[in-house]
This record gives sequence, structure tokens and C-alpha cells, in this order.
Amino acid sequence: MDQMTFKHDTVLSDVHMHRPNTHHLMTRLNSAGQPVFRSRFRILADSHDDSDSGTGSTNEEKHKSPRKDGGTSPEQDEEGGNQGNVEPCLDEDGDLDVTHRPRKSSVDEDGRDLVCPIILQQSVPDLDQDEDSDDDDDDEETCCSKDIIQIEHTMATPLEDVGKQVWRGALLLADFILSEKDTFRGATVLELGAGTGLTSIIMATTAKTVYCTDVGEDLLRLCHRNIFLNQHMTDPAGGEVKVKQLNWLQHSLCTDADLEFSWTEEEVADLYDNTNFIIAADVCYDNDLTDGLFRTLYRLCSSFIHSCTVFISLEKRMNFSLRHMDICCEAYNHFKHCLSQLQDIEDGRCRFKVEHVPLNFSQFLLYERIEQLELWKITASPLESEQTQSDSD
Repeated sequence: MDQMTFKHDTVLSDVHMHRPNTHHLMTRLNSAGQPVFRSRFRILADSHDDSDSGTGSTNEEKHKSPRKDGGTSPEQDEEGGNQGNVEPCLDEDGDLDVTHRPRKSSVDEDGRDLVCPIILQQSVPDLDQDEDSDDDDDDEETCCSKDIIQIEHTMATPLEDVGKQVWRGALLLADFILSEKDTFRGATVLELGAGTGLTSIIMATTAKTVYCTDVGEDLLRLCHRNIFLNQHMTDPAGGEVKVKQLNWLQHSLCTDADLEFSWTEEEVADLYDNTNFIIAADVCYDNDLTDGLFRTLYRLCSSFIHSCTVFISLEKRMNFSLRHMDICCEAYNHFKHCLSQLQDIEDGRCRFKVEHVPLNFSQFLLYERIEQLELWKITASPLESEQTQSDSD
């Protein structure tokens, strides 16, 4: 399942790029006919420095590999019955003779190749059904583990469906949330462009209410599915994740009761009255969407009755531009331009302060924290509330 067919508009998930030999559990086909995989991420109790993580594996199990000095791990020594320093087995030429484990035969008694058909179901799974439909023996134990987060996602999609994938920007933002739990404790948080919902789930382990928003029924159902799979993490913490539709290209929230992921009047009031933080991960890859993101940020923050802090994580991606005939970061440059414009706004309604957040916080998820990853902080302060406070003083 790790072999993909590439087309000119195919975008490949970071999870697949940095874990090409890892087994991913393929669960179903979504309504668009795209294969949906399930990956597991372990939240480390003891954070690891990014320089030590090396290859950037995000799987709950580390790859077992020989040590640099040519020896084997203690587990391998124990399995082989070796004690202490044992002289290695050499062949006639003096080369190391390695004994391999016997593999199961892929041929039956009649000499024909064994074929294991896989039946795929193109449907949205019923969230009320038991997870026993998954054939993994360790699923029950994994689901109950408090430090394992399970995310269903796609691997290769067209550009317009990249929200169904997992990106390093989301893992970076999740690290920041886990390292600053006291900051977000008991808060009301809005995530824009939530995608698979990974950062909303992590946020719900400390925040009170998380509005997990995006567009597209298929994507929102995928997000809702992931929240259901990780209730073992959010329920003990008392956090609630609400999946809602929020289109950056529209000026109002969807309150149509006939739609599945619409807002109620109470939720709209709660959003404008109590939102403390807005988060977004790896959403600035298209200039039109970036413009829509910043318009949405301005519209929301200007309507809040109190100050709000925004955290945006992204990866600065290098591409070859035919227009410039050079390597450049057009999407990133446009993002920086929008940041500058937001900070320069002087309309008497809201003041924005932009800061770059250093990536010196602990790493709780195993991935490659490359130098192209960035985290930005925007502090939005409504001028009316500031004026009211100064008058009361």
C-alpha cells in the first residue's frame, strides 16, 4: 500500500514521505474513492531533542536497526540466547555470517503463489459501531492507551484535498500545545483549517472547548471520525471538540440547522464571547486561501469582546518557479506579506502584534523538526475594550 501512482497534481503526505517503509493500516475508501489509512502517534512522556530524533519517524514504534558499532541491541542478544561479548560467526572469506529468520512461504503446496484479497468498502463508517471491525489484534490495547493518538488520513491527493493528510506543521503545533499546557488550560479555542483534526485533539487534552473547523463534508466527517477514535484522550481531560463548518471565503457562519456541521446560535455566541486562542497549522499554500485566512482572522478578532492570541505554524516550502526561473517560496512570501499588512492595520477597531516564536520548546512527537518549520504568534487586541479599560482606571 506504500506504492503510489503519481500525477501532475498529486501531493504526498509528510507522514508517507518520512515513513516509506512503515506499515499503515488501510481502513476504507472515502466518498472520493481515496484510500484512507490509520497512523498512530505516541506522545512521549520524556521529550526528545530534535537533533536526536534524526530520521523523523512519527510511528509509535521505533525502527529496530543495528548499532553503529556493528553490534546488536540487547533485545536481539536476548532473543538469540547470547550472553555478553560473543565472537561473531564468520564465513570462509572472513565475512560476517548473518542468520536470518525463516520467512513464511508465499507459495502453497501446489506451487502457486498465495493471494490474499482485500475487500474495500467505499462508505463512511458508522461512529456508533464497535471498533472490532478492525482486524489488528492490538487495536483494543492501543485504543485504551492514553499516550497513543490514532489519526485516519489519506496519503496522496490532489492539492485541493491536502487537508486530508498529516503535515509536519500540525505536529509542530501539537508539540507547542503540549509544552504550553498551562497556557491553554480551560480555554475556548478555534482551529481554522483543522484538516484531520490532530491539533484539535491535542488541544482538547487541556482546553475546555475546541471548535474544530474546515470545509467539505467528506473532510469534516473524517475529522469527526478521528475525534471519536481519540475519546480516550479528550474525555478524561474534560475537553470537548466540536466539528463545525467555517468557510474563509464566506463572511458569515453557517447556521442552517438542516446541515450536518452547522453552528447553533449558542455556539456562535460562545465563539465571539469566550474565544481565547485561534490556531492554524500548515494552511498557507495557496495565495487565495491565505488571503481568505487573514480576512477571517481580522473579521473574527475585530468582533471579539476581548483580546485573542493566534498561533500559526507552517513549513516554508521551496519550489522552482518558471516565472522567476529560480528556487523561491512564493506561498511563504505571500504569507509574510499578509502578516505585515495585518500588523499595519489602523482602522480604530483592533490592533495586531506579530511575533516569531522560537522553536526551543520540547518535542513530544517523533518527526523531523527541520529548519523550514516556523511558528508565528499574533496578538489581537480590540481597541474598544482597551479604551473601556483605560476609562475605568
